[in-house]
Amino acid sequence: MNRKQFIQRSLAGMATLAAASSPFGLSSCAKKVQEKAVTKGTKTGEVLLNLSFQENTAPFESLNEKLDYMEKMGIVGFEPWGRGLAGRVQEIQDALKNRSIKVSAICAGFDGFILAEDPKVKAQFDASMREIVAAAGELGSTGVIMVPAFNSQKPCKPHTLETRDYLCEQLHELGEYAVKCGTNVILEPLNREEAFYMRLVADAAAIARDAQSEGVKCMGDFWHMREETSDYGALWSGGKYLQHIHIASRGHRIMPGEDGDLDNYVDGFRALKEMGYSKYVSFECGSKGDKNVTLPAAVELLRTQWEQA
Repeated sequence: MNRKQFIQRSLAGMATLAAASSPFGLSSCAKKVQEKAVTKGTKTGEVLLNLSFQENTAPFESLNEKLDYMEKMGIVGFEPWGRGLAGRVQEIQDALKNRSIKVSAICAGFDGFILAEDPKVKAQFDASMREIVAAAGELGSTGVIMVPAFNSQKPCKPHTLETRDYLCEQLHELGEYAVKCGTNVILEPLNREEAFYMRLVADAAAIARDAQSEGVKCMGDFWHMREETSDYGALWSGGKYLQHIHIASRGHRIMPGEDGDLDNYVDGFRALKEMGYSKYVSFECGSKGDKNVTLPAAVELLRTQWEQA
């Protein structure tokens, strides 16, 4: 090879590398990943939007009235509170008989918190959380939602690597117990106004991974995901650990649609569809208007945006 040939081939190689490193090259790679994900997620058919309501979502008092209302709207998941759940297992099982609705996740309800410095507070968490996990297993729930520590919960272990290691060790034990009960523990990242610890879906997924238990999962919440740079990227970062989704309006945490153009979930829904997400998207919100009007409108909005995704 002479000098001229060497320079020509070197320049050609640099051009190829530059193209692969350019936004266009990255977009092409990302597109291939997405195409594979879509194929994987839709092998058995269309990815469905499985909507769920928390206990206070439907505008009725009794459980059966709420479930009747939900069935008429095509809602397939019910998210009960965790507090006192052990004493309600039979009530909920009876109410769900012969219905198309199943228990989705269980919304917290435990005493104490897992990162408490006070041994008594930590012991309260251990006992109450295990009681809820056992009840969740009886109900066939997808898991019990938990937050490691809210800003208001003190004294709390410091935000250090040692604390993270401790959390993973504790979650491993709790996750293994959840597996025995036939359910999961679901880590929920929160925005910085509510919690200093674990604010991103990727953080929660990484902790679930490092807990090294099949019973530890994570979730995303469109309200708290204001911390994220991208709904699409945030939910993809949950990967195989993504077990549950909460949804509310993006401005005031009310019904989807009540905050107007802010309430756009298409990018997040696109990620869920590409992932083949088969769990629940559950309402966690109030309403500034009449629920008889705002709730059906919210359900319709989410179904429309799911189709758009």
